[in-house]
Amino acid sequence: GGSRPLPGQEVSVKVLGALEDGGLVERDPRLIFVPGYGDVVQALELGVPTMQPGEVSFFLAAFPYAYGRPGSREPDVPPEAPLLFEVTLLEVRDGPDPQPLPPAVRLRLGSQRRERGNFHFARGDFAAALRSYRLSLRALDGPATAPPGPEEEEELREQRVKCLNNCAAAELKLGRAEEALAACEAALRISPDNNRALLRRGQLLAEQGRDAEAALILRKALELDPANKVIHTELSRLAKRQSPSSST
Repeated sequence: GGSRPLPGQEVSVKVLGALEDGGLVERDPRLIFVPGYGDVVQALELGVPTMQPGEVSFFLAAFPYAYGRPGSREPDVPPEAPLLFEVTLLEVRDGPDPQPLPPAVRLRLGSQRRERGNFHFARGDFAAALRSYRLSLRALDGPATAPPGPEEEEELREQRVKCLNNCAAAELKLGRAEEALAACEAALRISPDNNRALLRRGQLLAEQGRDAEAALILRKALELDPANKVIHTELSRLAKRQSPSSST
């Protein structure tokens, strides 16, 4: 019925997903995604590009290719559950260029992709998590059909900060400290009092031996969260490192 999807192309599929006992947990008459963007479970990411338009396929997905070891609340999938997907490839078209979207749609896409990143992160696939977080930021920062209202603008800011903090965590897992530090600094440009970004930035600066800068950042974090034991520990470690006795 036509050629298989190429990298970067957008697909529309009809999806049914069922547990081993036959219980239906997913039903989407028209799911639209770009394979490789991390917006859907890995079984669909890997399986749909092998199909042709009009084809109906069944994918039996072991839990690592479905909802992972923890399962899911929405849809309601038990831990370590394999799933059987019935997939119909409805349409293949060139991938969409960034296009103006209503603020509510940007928020929905951003949240969906960030949650997908969290799913990959929990599975230990940090490269896939980072890809999803970057796609989330792309959706949140994309052009809008109309200016967001005050509440939407605030939510967009909060989502960006969450996503940048998640990027920093994924970069650290991938051993890229400089990139993690850049993500923290980007989050702090949006929200200067974000304690999560302040703490991680302080820790990264300390690891680089920039103790004076690290202490300044960590003290600011402590003012915002005086009971935080991690910040107290980091500051104590810095103080010991800077004390004269520690150098003798």
